Amino acid sequence: MESLRCPVVELRQYTLSPGRRDALIDLFEREFVEPQEAAGMTVLGQFRDLDDPDRFVWLRGFEDMPLRARALETFYSGPVWRAHRDEANATMVDSDDVMLLRPASALGGFPVPARVRPATGEPDALPSSVVLATIWHGDGPFDEGFTDFFERRLLPVVVEAGGEPLAYLQSEHAPNTFPALPVRTGEEVFVWFARFADEGRIDDHLGRLERSERWHGEVLPTLSTRLSGSPQLLRLAPTPRSLLR
Repeated sequence: MESLRCPVVELRQYTLSPGRRDALIDLFEREFVEPQEAAGMTVLGQFRDLDDPDRFVWLRGFEDMPLRARALETFYSGPVWRAHRDEANATMVDSDDVMLLRPASALGGFPVPARVRPATGEPDALPSSVVLATIWHGDGPFDEGFTDFFERRLLPVVVEAGGEPLAYLQSEHAPNTFPALPVRTGEEVFVWFARFADEGRIDDHLGRLERSERWHGEVLPTLSTRLSGSPQLLRLAPTPRSLLR
């Protein structure tokens, strides 16, 4: 499957003031999508966290770190952000939970979407779906051997249990080329995404993994030697104009 050209990806998790998420989504989708892409980035997806009504999660991609610096400078010094930043910032409690990532292999990037992004105000006629993001923290770097294990041993079990893998990424440790927007540093993460038809399919998938002999016999023994702590699971519902869905 062809991948989007986004060798650098930001996973951004915003904590919002109670009850303000829909206001931010409406503003974001009306005003911020096309201007960011015109500046040279790809707005990959926007999501409601199904387990936290005050969390907004989104992804954007860049062709490289120097282009990231130029694109962010263009957007955040431009007229659209200046006109709407106060309204956007008024919805937010924290916007600094940002992971800088890169595809873990040539196969790990996000796929080119099968459908174009709906226009602003267009009725959402696309099939409903949800995305499960799994964030693993490592006790050391996730090397090529781990990625090979993930691709050859883990992904087949995920598919067997009803998941549709989308992408898998790991920490990008290049210096932050736009320090006005902080990113998390000093940690090793491996983040992978899978798509499901609805919330119930995620629950069914997790239950099938828990009952899977292959998961317990072939996957967990290796994972337990590489991970630090329990994974973070984000159950994400795409917003109407999310490219990733």
